Amino acid sequence: MKEKSQLWKSMKKYRWLLLMTLPGIVYLFINNYIPMYGVILAFKNYNYVDGIWGSAWAGLDNFKFLFNSQDAFIITRNTFLYNFVFIVLNLVLSVFVALLINEIKDKVISRFYQSTFLLPHIISMVVVAYLVYSFLNVDSGLVNRLLIKWFGSEAISWYSDPKYWPYILVIVNAWKNVGYLSIIYFASIIGIDKEYYEAATIDGASKWKQMTRITIPLILPIITTMTLLAVSGILRSDFGLFYQVPMNTGALIPTTNTIDTFVYRAMVQSGDIGMSTAAGFYQSVVCFVLILVANAAVRRINKRDALF
Repeated sequence: MKEKSQLWKSMKKYRWLLLMTLPGIVYLFINNYIPMYGVILAFKNYNYVDGIWGSAWAGLDNFKFLFNSQDAFIITRNTFLYNFVFIVLNLVLSVFVALLINEIKDKVISRFYQSTFLLPHIISMVVVAYLVYSFLNVDSGLVNRLLIKWFGSEAISWYSDPKYWPYILVIVNAWKNVGYLSIIYFASIIGIDKEYYEAATIDGASKWKQMTRITIPLILPIITTMTLLAVSGILRSDFGLFYQVPMNTGALIPTTNTIDTFVYRAMVQSGDIGMSTAAGFYQSVVCFVLILVANAAVRRINKRDALF
């Protein structure tokens, strides 16, 4: 009873702040929670005439399509491994870039770099796909015309050889997302009390020691939070990255095919909504379990850094 009274007092005290969050809560409820009833489609043989509730039950038949496919292992492996590399590489690079930006004392130059690094994140993946094509085109691409020719090698047919694409996709993903993540970490860095650095300078600590002993430990909570959020979507891939950037080239499918692109291609061929819903439900369940496991691991190390 006492706890309820304190909760009510806190809500009354911060009522205007809570009111400001109301639009966001309403949007979250409409956009994220109401559509969840559509998960029922994963267990139904949906047809447009009978609708969601009138369609016949299919049990687990929609899941069999995904797991009985010859490509089930490949698409799951690709989705998981690509995202794992993205999480690790983007974390290291974005923290490194944030530390470099923090060392720029001129505010104008610092803001210029922040805007420059953020620009790739807001570019459509369709545009990115054609930018990549302008570099990798066999006849007119800059890589073949300048770099490969300069080294005296023959032109490489990038869009017909899948062995290069794990590296290309990782580079494109890092180029597009590292800047955005670095701004988040930079915002955390500038919130650190300057007295820590002043005391460290007096004690003779180098810039490297200030970074490793002050900056990184103090932004570790936000690093942990961002990593946990990334882990929660480890079985969800950037559709544009894996479909648009390789130009949906058939020769590259074994390397670029993920769960999302596999479901899309299957939808185009069969138009089976139940199957695509089952795949999305499978991704959500696995991601939910993974974030619980990751959060439990963080909680065992340091409870304050855990999400819940």
